[in-house]
Amino acid sequence: MKLGITSKLFFAILFCCVVVAIAIGAASRLSFKQGFLDYVSQRDAQRLETLKTSLVDAYREEGSWTFLVGNERLWRRLVRTEVHPEGPRGRHEPLPHPGFRLPLPPLTLLDSGGRVVIGAPSWPPDATRTALQQDGRTIGWLVSVPVSRLTNAADLRFQEGQLKAGWLFALLGVVLAAVVAMLLARVMLVPVKRLAAALHQLATGDYSTRVVASSRDELGQLAGDFNRLARVLENNEQMRRHFMADISHELRTPLAVLRGELEAMEDGVRTPTPEALKSLQAEVSTLSKLVDDLYELSLADVGALSYHMEVFDPADVLQQALNAFGERLQGRSIRLETRLPPGGGWTIEADPQRLLQLFNNLLENVVRYTDPGGRLQVSVSRDGECLRIDFQDSEPAVPAEALPRLFERLYRVEGSRNRASGGAGLGLALCRSIVEAHGGTIEARPSPLGGLWISLTFPLRMR
Repeated sequence: MKLGITSKLFFAILFCCVVVAIAIGAASRLSFKQGFLDYVSQRDAQRLETLKTSLVDAYREEGSWTFLVGNERLWRRLVRTEVHPEGPRGRHEPLPHPGFRLPLPPLTLLDSGGRVVIGAPSWPPDATRTALQQDGRTIGWLVSVPVSRLTNAADLRFQEGQLKAGWLFALLGVVLAAVVAMLLARVMLVPVKRLAAALHQLATGDYSTRVVASSRDELGQLAGDFNRLARVLENNEQMRRHFMADISHELRTPLAVLRGELEAMEDGVRTPTPEALKSLQAEVSTLSKLVDDLYELSLADVGALSYHMEVFDPADVLQQALNAFGERLQGRSIRLETRLPPGGGWTIEADPQRLLQLFNNLLENVVRYTDPGGRLQVSVSRDGECLRIDFQDSEPAVPAEALPRLFERLYRVEGSRNRASGGAGLGLALCRSIVEAHGGTIEARPSPLGGLWISLTFPLRMR
């Protein structure tokens, strides 16, 4: 039979309670038996003192122990002291019924020479010998055997009654513990069951599910973690849907242009001139660039984007990218201003090809978005233990609310999807993946020149 967590918790609590009850019962039994035996020993010791006084008084009257020699009846009367109701009692000592007698353990009376006067002729080694003195002179000895176990029927009945009552209370305690354990198990597992139900809903795809964190213990922390997980999954699901919709739109537009151009040529509406073929080639290049970017982003997501690290000066790679974009910048009348360190500057550990891809994407954004006649400032500097590379361009500016989203996939500031002004919105997302793979950071902020300021940082590395 498979036990649920409620049953397991119940039996765990109940087992602990039963073990504690048995341990307490066993300890109480041992303690009570020894304590009651000590009580009987002390009672007998007090009665022995009374008997000693009676024997000394009798000796004073008779002058010797001759009156007790062979007189078993008188000896028994002296030994079996009767307890009367009006006798002295302790504050908590119960009042015995009339005629109740408390027997003493076996006793032996010896004269001053150690000879047996009356009583048991022999005694065990652990027997105690108490002197009987009159006017400072020893007149005899009273030998008594210490109490090692209960022999009186009344004492035994009282002890057994108390022990049975103790075990009965222990059994009642176990039953009460079982009830409390069941209630505790159910109460403690209420948030667990609530969380399990929420997890089932989450597994079915309902990412809007939330649980109430009603406590500040581990279960409350678990509920908070669940809510954060559900929120992340919900956001990821929304991003996935938006991503699929954007990808569909990005693929549909160039495909529609290609299909329209080809159908026009097929119907003879448009002749396959070099200009028409160039237009088709442009749309194919757009599709190819989109597919390549998506492929590299997917590799970056799974950590499969290959990097061949080496230590070098990134200013050389940056200069190579600036030279490659020189003609395009001049074609849009964008003035380039650079502040690069002289030869033998700072070095980092990076992949030169990925770094070149990063710089090309950033410069592509400058060429695509910066107004003609604008400016571009590129600088390399040291910031503590990091190398800093800044790209600052002129108008148009990026709205402040759009800056945190610039590195999201398929996000573009302009409202339209016209490729005359923008790409698919994957370049900056790929830039972030490349920078983070090198242990660096990338930030976007407003530029003092009126446009966008992209700041890159990479950990410095000595050759």
